[in-house]
Amino acid sequence: MRDAFAREITRLADEDPRVVLLSGDIGNRMFNTFKDRHPDRFYNCGVAEANMMGMAAGLAMCGLRPVLYTIVPFLTTRCLEQIRVDACYHHQPLTIVGVGGGLSYASLGATHHSCEDIAFLRMLPGMSVVCPGDAMEVTGAIRAAVAHDGPVYVRLGKKGEPVVHPAVPAFTIGKSIRLREGSDVALLSTGNLLPLSIEVADKLTATGVSVGLESFHTVKPLDEECLNDLFTRCRVVATIEEHSRLGGLGGAVAEWLSEQPAARARLLRFGTADRFLHEAGSQEHARKQYGLTTETLVDSIRTALR
Repeated sequence: MRDAFAREITRLADEDPRVVLLSGDIGNRMFNTFKDRHPDRFYNCGVAEANMMGMAAGLAMCGLRPVLYTIVPFLTTRCLEQIRVDACYHHQPLTIVGVGGGLSYASLGATHHSCEDIAFLRMLPGMSVVCPGDAMEVTGAIRAAVAHDGPVYVRLGKKGEPVVHPAVPAFTIGKSIRLREGSDVALLSTGNLLPLSIEVADKLTATGVSVGLESFHTVKPLDEECLNDLFTRCRVVATIEEHSRLGGLGGAVAEWLSEQPAARARLLRFGTADRFLHEAGSQEHARKQYGLTTETLVDSIRTALR
């Protein structure tokens, strides 16, 4: 995902002289092509994320299109006040790109886990929250975010994630991407759990369940038209995310559902539990601790159907 971001932001800078890139002392070699082509539009702001956010807001106020990049918890939790006051209060068109969303940096311990960031940022007025599901969606997401009139948070995985789409799909902030049609179960996947969601869909389909799958890449604003359709047609709608079940996609859908007339579908929310992980290990190991495995999700959905 991060390599796709580096390629796309370089292409955008080639096309638009307003695009500037700010890095929190990370990804320097990854941006060598950007720096070679646009040396006056790359700023390494060091380990000073709050200052970087204020600087980006100022650049946006001057008519530029700043894009910020560093590890998720340091770009969101550490400078939440600056995002709220400098970026969102003034509704500035800047793009916050966090790498290592969810449990991508599980081996580095709890300081690098980010299972609350979607909740933090979607609460801010005017902020759009986008979590692409593979490298192809990253390309579409970055292009849409830089063109958007207002602040956008784009949450990436890390590297080596499976590519799901054969090409860059049509990407609109606030509109999900339908991968499969189904009438029994609808899976709403956001972010880097899209490959796992495909495995879940395959296993459920093999047991005779009709499964639909949506890449719900935008957590805010929600695709309410899609939700209305799925909750009317399906028996179970399941949200799948590498984020806390509180405040993420599952929380957002639950809030939306609470204000709707009686719907046919039952909502299931899959994500991390409301607790810290007090150990380090691989991303796969961390997912198992939170029950984010194909087998666990399939069993839970089948139980709900029964």
